Amino acid sequence: MTDSASLFECHRPRLYAIAYRMLGAVAEAEDVVQEAWLRWHGADRDAVQNAEAWLVTATTRLSIDRLRAAKAERAHYTGVWLPEPMLMAAPPSTPEQIHEMADDVSVAFLFMLERLSPDARAAFLMRDVFDADYEDIAQTLDKTPAAIRQLVRRARLQLRQGAPRETVPRATLQRLLLTFADAMQRSDFHGLHALLSDDAELIGDGGDKVTSFASLVGGKRLAQLFYAGKRRYRDSLHVDVVQVNGQWTLLRFIDGQLESVQSYETDGERLTRVLVQRNPDKLARIAAALARQG
Repeated sequence: MTDSASLFECHRPRLYAIAYRMLGAVAEAEDVVQEAWLRWHGADRDAVQNAEAWLVTATTRLSIDRLRAAKAERAHYTGVWLPEPMLMAAPPSTPEQIHEMADDVSVAFLFMLERLSPDARAAFLMRDVFDADYEDIAQTLDKTPAAIRQLVRRARLQLRQGAPRETVPRATLQRLLLTFADAMQRSDFHGLHALLSDDAELIGDGGDKVTSFASLVGGKRLAQLFYAGKRRYRDSLHVDVVQVNGQWTLLRFIDGQLESVQSYETDGERLTRVLVQRNPDKLARIAAALARQG
């Protein structure tokens, strides 16, 4: 491997982390990183003073361009567009891996980012997630530092509207989900209902491939939905609680096939929201990874 290729591979995890957070789609993030590699391969590296800064800038700008096109496509998407989840094969073991799979890559967080413009999303991520200086962000986005500060401030205000009031330990969510999964497996309607807040909300993405509720509100209605699913499929339905996008998540299988990835939020006592990914195209990578694990 050449020095330039080795240098790129050294920075690939960070470049992918930027692209995935920008786009919320695995294949699109991989395409952006590949395009960044092609540009790096063809660049005059004698003129590059800081390779990492060059690669981050190139990846960010490519992500912004791709996100602009994606937003136009998603405007015609059937139903609600939810981010594509990523399965964690193992818990992160290094500081870099822990950062790459932190709370800021959860499905819920990526879903909130969808309300931001491409430039605002990039500015916010670079500042609040990757801790970049305003001056560096300004150079990357070809704006003034004052304009970047304004973008970040507005982005924070927009995101604060949909953010939970308090951060809940992951162990708490894991405990609630394990109890919820057990109630589902036992067809325990009252157990399901007790674990859902009165105003719990379900948001689903079927992508015009399978039927899915775009939105369903009410703890009792959600409990009825999950109870009915278990009653319908009986022993053919199975659920697992695993880590997806750095958060404990429920996987639902029907006849051994992955049917949905369900990302939950909690107030610390009950489950308050579930984002249900049912689009087969967005489940394919997780299904393949599970198959490889045996």
